[in-house]
Amino acid sequence: MDIRKVKKLIGLLEESDIAEIEIHEGEESVRISRISSSAPAMVIPAAAQVPAPAAPPAATESSSTPTEEAEPEGHIIRSPMVGTFYRAPSPTSKSFVEEDSKVAAGDTLCIIEAMKILNQIESDISGTVQKILVENGQPVEYNQPLFVIG
Repeated sequence: MDIRKVKKLIGLLEESDIAEIEIHEGEESVRISRISSSAPAMVIPAAAQVPAPAAPPAATESSSTPTEEAEPEGHIIRSPMVGTFYRAPSPTSKSFVEEDSKVAAGDTLCIIEAMKILNQIESDISGTVQKILVENGQPVEYNQPLFVIG
């Protein structure tokens, strides 16, 4: 589901007295629930993918993990949505960027496919791609780190 649709649904929920709404589009569904009038609305995507277990975040708080090591110093580009990560516009095309590639603000870094829609993810800063944190064709979650730009 497009992130703009989700944001619009959150806005509609906040403006109304509705406590919860669930929308289904094909195989994807979104449930937005209001915990209280002072708390922000919560978005829980129900995708066909299995969500990550809750144990790694707890381990991150208590000790150093590979997740922390996978995010070296630099500007991190994160996924704005749940979907499938692609490094190139088609399987036979060259990747948008490689590690050590120079990028300018607005350059396309990858594509995330969500609900059969291909969303181009662009760099928000200029710099060098230090690390690509996701493999081609891998499912990604909302706010998951994708690239490190230095």
